[in-house]
Amino acid sequence: MRAHLAKEIGNLQRLVSELAAEVEDAVRKAVTAARERDDVAARELIAHDDVIDQHEVAIEEECLKILALHQPVAGDLRYIITFLKVNGELERIGDLAANIAGRAISMAENTVKAEVLFDFDPLVSLVRQMLKRALDALVARNCLEASEVIRDDRAVDRLSGEICDRAVEELQKQPGLAGYCTDVILIAKHLERIGDCTTNICEDIVYLELGKIIRHGGLDARYSEALPE
Repeated sequence: MRAHLAKEIGNLQRLVSELAAEVEDAVRKAVTAARERDDVAARELIAHDDVIDQHEVAIEEECLKILALHQPVAGDLRYIITFLKVNGELERIGDLAANIAGRAISMAENTVKAEVLFDFDPLVSLVRQMLKRALDALVARNCLEASEVIRDDRAVDRLSGEICDRAVEELQKQPGLAGYCTDVILIAKHLERIGDCTTNICEDIVYLELGKIIRHGGLDARYSEALPE
């Protein structure tokens, strides 16, 4: 029975890894479409979100099947619960990538001078790094790496805020850019939210390894003893 459970958990890990790779690719494609204002690529990505949703449902059903058939306890139970929660976060990131693609379509409809265009690269680079490191930490069950990724979320918030502030300033100077500036603000917020979802994944990794729930408390003194130095 234990060997059968281990096999099913291994299969579950494979399914989650496949979904993670799809989601990571969706974020990359969404940002590229926004940067290049490529409405064709953006529409293809939005259509593909249904595939991500179907994978998320399949993983949830697999988790529930394992819980019902094997009634795991202790570490095995934590492992299934963690994958169930991470699965939901990955689906949300897929939705956010589709939302960014939607803004890319809107951007493609507006003619904006090159000197006005916003540079999302620093924010995008950090968010994608966080996501990749979080997924690697999940596979390796690396609590230290997860805790470091959580700390990076503050930098994501700062970069997103700077973009939004600049967009508001640009809008005040050039009201005709209302549509473009709105798209910029929404993309920055979607990227910030991807950072939040990534942080949630890392908090789930801490729960998996240490059995400590650090959600909401972040990394303040109340939870510092739960994390590796």
